[in-house]
Amino acid sequence: MLRPRIIASLLIKDNGLVKTTKFKEPRYLGDPMNAVRIFNEKEVDELAVFDISATVNGKGPNLKLIENLAEECRMPLCYGGGITKVEEAQKIFSLGVEKIALSSVAFTNPKLITDLADKVGAQSVVIVLDVKKKLFGGYDVYTHNGKKSIGKNPFELITHFQELGAGEIVINNIDEDGMMKGYDLSLVEKARKATTLPLTVLGGVGNLDDIGKLVEQFGIIGAAAGSLFVYKGKLKGVLINYPNFDEKKQLLQKYYNLS
Repeated sequence: MLRPRIIASLLIKDNGLVKTTKFKEPRYLGDPMNAVRIFNEKEVDELAVFDISATVNGKGPNLKLIENLAEECRMPLCYGGGITKVEEAQKIFSLGVEKIALSSVAFTNPKLITDLADKVGAQSVVIVLDVKKKLFGGYDVYTHNGKKSIGKNPFELITHFQELGAGEIVINNIDEDGMMKGYDLSLVEKARKATTLPLTVLGGVGNLDDIGKLVEQFGIIGAAAGSLFVYKGKLKGVLINYPNFDEKKQLLQKYYNLS
């Protein structure tokens, strides 16, 4: 039975675990391996790891770090950051990663999406769109940690990426990153209408009810969160956490009519 996925999202910068606010001010939180071990114990639905320093610094994926993460991880793992070639992606898959996330390269070399889908299957190819509101309405897509504008309609891009062979779309809201005030449901609605692919949403979650409201409106969807699963309390003390089995069940029974 298909169900909504509650996904933990981790950011890596210079091999350390960090958390940003509106894609700025990365706060160092510790060793990412420790977070993975705790998420193993919490039986997380899925883990997404994004290296936010790779593309910006002109570096490829840190294969040793990815290997360590994959060896430790006991849940489906998605990795993104610095991938520009089919050969790099294939090596990462060989290390035990289930999904590859593409961002900047999807705009500069969209053929890579099709090539990867042909090689490994569309279900393993994820496209991440980092978006924020434009001053006079609508949304724009950014790369390089929110520094470079693409200047294109994200919803048209989503449809185009589906045609190229992508298997999943992640819509990441820069404006809401780290704010913990809830998802931008209007943004999600527009993205949902643009594609029939599995859709994951990231940016803004402050509590489990925010996830519940997303699931209530959109049903089977990926509800991803960063701050919610690495912070605790108003002062944002560092604490790796995730809802237990009963909490997830109660949440889905309340908002998704899960029997």
